[in-house]
Amino acid sequence: MDAKRDEKYYTYADYVKWDDGIRYELIDGSVYMMSPAPSRTHQEIIGELYIQTRQFLKGKQCKVFLLPFDVRLNANENDDIVVQPDLVIVCDKSKLDEAGCVGAPDMVIEVLSPSSTRMDRLVKFQKYLKYGVREYWIVDPDSKTVQAHVLDNGNYITNAYADTDEAPIRILGTVNK
Repeated sequence: MDAKRDEKYYTYADYVKWDDGIRYELIDGSVYMMSPAPSRTHQEIIGELYIQTRQFLKGKQCKVFLLPFDVRLNANENDDIVVQPDLVIVCDKSKLDEAGCVGAPDMVIEVLSPSSTRMDRLVKFQKYLKYGVREYWIVDPDSKTVQAHVLDNGNYITNAYADTDEAPIRILGTVNK
């Protein structure tokens, strides 16, 4: 995530009106412009995770989605948080609409890039925790690791995995990274 668009306060109602070809995320009413396109490595990692996760979920009620896919974490409150994670798993179909997920998805995966590291590790981490994302993975291409955060009694329990490890999706079972 690169920079704030401006200093105004926005909600999802404003967000859906923007049609300038730029991808944005909305955090507490502040708008952040996202990088235009992820790197090739970033896309390869997302693609592989999507394929493995989709295969694992075959026949289950949960579905995996790739970005751009809007996640409105506080849609029933201020509706001023809209994020576009790299991958999202939603098991409750009532949370899905044509634009994305209304409320907390079951799982979010973010692949770090130089422009997103602070936002993914700090800001989004706190938002996913606060709004009840049951599992949050942060994939670091540089260190070839995954931090898997699993919600437990209002806090995240964190496990780290190397690229040679098999990382379990705790909310569902096991998937290779």
